[in-house]
Amino acid sequence: MDFTTPLIRATLLRRYKRFLADCRLADGREITAHCANPGSMMGLAEPGMVVWLEPNDDPKKKLKYGWRLVQHDDGNFTGVDTSVPNRALKAALMAGKIPALAAYKTVRPEVKYGDNSRIDFLLSQPGLPDCYVEVKSVTLSRQPGLAEFPDSVTARGTKHLNELANMANQGYRAVIFYLVQRTDCSRFALASDIDPTYAAAFKRAQAAGVERLIYTTEISPQAITIGKPLPGV
Repeated sequence: MDFTTPLIRATLLRRYKRFLADCRLADGREITAHCANPGSMMGLAEPGMVVWLEPNDDPKKKLKYGWRLVQHDDGNFTGVDTSVPNRALKAALMAGKIPALAAYKTVRPEVKYGDNSRIDFLLSQPGLPDCYVEVKSVTLSRQPGLAEFPDSVTARGTKHLNELANMANQGYRAVIFYLVQRTDCSRFALASDIDPTYAAAFKRAQAAGVERLIYTTEISPQAITIGKPLPGV
C-alpha cells in the first residue's frame, strides 16, 4: 500500500485528545496533525520522537496533515494509522498473498454479522465455508523483538473474539489476523497483563476453532506492505 502523498518528516511535540498531535516541521512551523489511532499508543507518543506525516489539500478535511509513522532511534519504523492494516490486508487478499486464505476469491469488506457488528472481511468461495476475518493493528513492544496486543483494555476487541467464536461454532471459518506494524519485532504475544479479559476471550475463541494469523509489515516513508508470518508465544 503506497502512501497517496509523499510523507514529510517532523518532530512530535505532544499527542492529546487521542486524535490530535502537535508537531514541528523541518522548517520550524508547528502544526496539528490528525492521529488515526484511538489506542494508548504506549511508547509511541513521547515528545521529541521523529514522526512522518502525510499532507493533504482536501478542503473537506480540517487538519492538513495525518500522522502515519514513528521512526525510532535505531532506524526502525512503527505504523500508527489503525486504518492501514485493513487496506494492506485487502490488497494482499485480492492478490492471493496470504496462503492460508488464498483459496477464497471473493473478498467483501465491512459485512454486518453477529450482534450489531461488522466483520472486517468476509471471504467466500464455492465449495468452501465462508471465512470471517477480523484484523487487529499491533504496535506495542515492551521487550526487544516482541510485539504485543492490546496496548490498552479493549472491550470492543473482546466482543470481536466472542463473535468470531460464535461463527466458528456455526461451522464457518473464523480468523483473527494480527498485523504487526513494526519493523523491529520477530515474535508476538498477547499482553495478558494489560487486558486479562481479552486474553481469556482469545483462549475461548481458539478452543472454539478460531484461527490466528500473525504477519509482519514492511514499512518505509513510501509504503506499507504485508511481510512474512510470525510465530506467536
